[in-house]
Amino acid sequence: MRALGFAIVTALMWLGVVAPATAQAPDPFSKGPHIALKLMAETDRPAPGQSVTIAYDATPQPGWHGYWQNPGDAGFAAKLDWSLPAGVTADAPRYPVPTTLIVAELMNYVFEQRYTVLVTLNVPKGVAVGTKLPIKLKTQYLVCTEEICQPEAADLSIDLIVGDGAIDPARRAQFDVYRQALPKPIGMASSYQIDGKGLRIGIPYPATAPLKDAYFFPITPDRLNYAAPQKVERDGDRLVISTEVLKPGAGPIEGVLRIGPQKGVLVSASPGAVAAGGGADGSSAGPENGVLVATLLALGGALLGGLILNIMPCVFPILSLKALSLAKGSVDEGAARREALAYTAGALTVIVGLGAMILALRAGGAAVGWAFQLQNPATIIVLLLLVIALTLNLAGLFEIPTPAFVDSASGASGAFATGALAAIIATPCTGPFMGAALGAALVLPWPAALAVFAGLGLGLSLPFLAIGFVPALRKALPRPGTWMETFRQILAVPMGLTAIWLAWVLGGEAGVDGITLGLLGALGVAVVLFIVGKRQHSGLSAHWLSVVALVAVTGATAYAVRPVPKGAAGAAALAAENKAMFSEEKLAEARAKGRPVFAYFTADWCLTCKVNERVAIDTDQVKAAFAKHDVAVMVGDWTDGDPKLGRFIEQHNRAGVPLYLFYKPGADKPEILPQVLTPAMLSELAGG
Repeated sequence: MRALGFAIVTALMWLGVVAPATAQAPDPFSKGPHIALKLMAETDRPAPGQSVTIAYDATPQPGWHGYWQNPGDAGFAAKLDWSLPAGVTADAPRYPVPTTLIVAELMNYVFEQRYTVLVTLNVPKGVAVGTKLPIKLKTQYLVCTEEICQPEAADLSIDLIVGDGAIDPARRAQFDVYRQALPKPIGMASSYQIDGKGLRIGIPYPATAPLKDAYFFPITPDRLNYAAPQKVERDGDRLVISTEVLKPGAGPIEGVLRIGPQKGVLVSASPGAVAAGGGADGSSAGPENGVLVATLLALGGALLGGLILNIMPCVFPILSLKALSLAKGSVDEGAARREALAYTAGALTVIVGLGAMILALRAGGAAVGWAFQLQNPATIIVLLLLVIALTLNLAGLFEIPTPAFVDSASGASGAFATGALAAIIATPCTGPFMGAALGAALVLPWPAALAVFAGLGLGLSLPFLAIGFVPALRKALPRPGTWMETFRQILAVPMGLTAIWLAWVLGGEAGVDGITLGLLGALGVAVVLFIVGKRQHSGLSAHWLSVVALVAVTGATAYAVRPVPKGAAGAAALAAENKAMFSEEKLAEARAKGRPVFAYFTADWCLTCKVNERVAIDTDQVKAAFAKHDVAVMVGDWTDGDPKLGRFIEQHNRAGVPLYLFYKPGADKPEILPQVLTPAMLSELAGG
């Protein structure tokens, strides 16, 4: 069949030469080339010993198509012949997900629209900065319509200069868009079984995961009958693909499973038993149900996580005072409900807005996750000074002018502001129940994803909603009295602890200079608020200049702070603890030596991460177990939002940190650990 396919292609080419162009197909020789090609590097100044990604960007003319890495029954893939400087090597090209095209009963795997192939070039160590790296590519490819085929060739080149490896943000975003079109590793082992001419491929795939237009594109050549129909069935947490085999063979079958428009996962199936599928057709039927179930599960996790946030030190003081304000006799039933709804609206506005921003940035190719704003020291400065102001307010230094956050007289506007404030401060306090839910939200369709973010905001608001709408709960609250002033001052302690934590996070990102600037800003805010308090105690109102002064102090401090790269100091500190900074190269090196690997991804602003490190990872029990069994421990620090780490985290269906992976020797894929760790769990993994 393959020989027949090439014969047909050849015949079509000759027809294109000897026959006049028809009305249905363009003349292939009137204008050319029929695929516009462009070569582009992610950085023009790659660093010694590092890699640089090259984009082979191709745009077919309307009515024409190019071919995938496995062209199918006919055609041929583009040949890439690189001419590289000494020591520079090129990895295998990575293709996006193709489409199918049947011509004369032959199956073709093609690209009919613009597509981009990515190739990684590796720059050797020891190359002097300033060295020119001329990159040349001679490519030969086949371009066809449904009636005519024509081979074409092109010579492409770009000139690089060895430098610092810096990547322009716009170029980075553009390449992240290219990477999004590439199929992602599925992360689990697949298998196939041959019965006569029949072939069944079993692929682990969650029953709740969206699936649309499923199709298996084989990368391994000449094993499948490409033109044979494929039947895709859901069977619990797996897909069963039934089709015909062309050549039995014995080795693995690799390919790409399309799971949606221009979305796919990489599959490597080994010989094994695959039970026949007995579930629903998964090629097109059932994805809506899968999305619905996945959305409901993620929504439940988000509701629970949002509810738990109310007991965190950063949220509890705000909730407590706002709840106690409803216990005052002056608040009637209608006012209590209005304030509860306004509080909920404020929380939902912030959290859904933040979720929409994340989805928009990720759609543009940025590798951002939940709490991404805390990767910017300036944002931390703003939060730090805000929390310090709230601490001083709770301690009684000054009163927030009307509309007050905790005064029932402020009505719905104050309740809205309180809910928004609680949501803003709660962002970095996300609990372990929220990781999976938010991770699911970022792979669901955007309406479902926004529903999950709304669930988080609703969970955060539930206690106040209940107090506002259930009179019995309000009656159960303590009656107002002089004790409330003491209670309010006590609540300044957890809020102050939140400020201390934010200062610690700031130091991790901006170093000693950053903490110094933060303390100077805190002093400036405290001085302004002290003056405001003195005026209030004298019966005067806060002057409008105090607001200007607060904004000026906050703005100047946020503008002055600068992030400090982790650099060699961070690597040396980890080495002293028998750990290494995570990189995919170090991971591959350790696994090649047969060592078990524990890789964890953390950030200074992630409370769950720090708790796990303190109570589990850095305990003597775990350190001893890891040392005994030669476990390589690697740390991915995502504090500053490293996009390379962000892409790796995203490949494991997580919205952000924490992420814990354990690679057993010889295993194809890692075990993804829960977000709450124990010393016994890690010790058992090391010995297992």
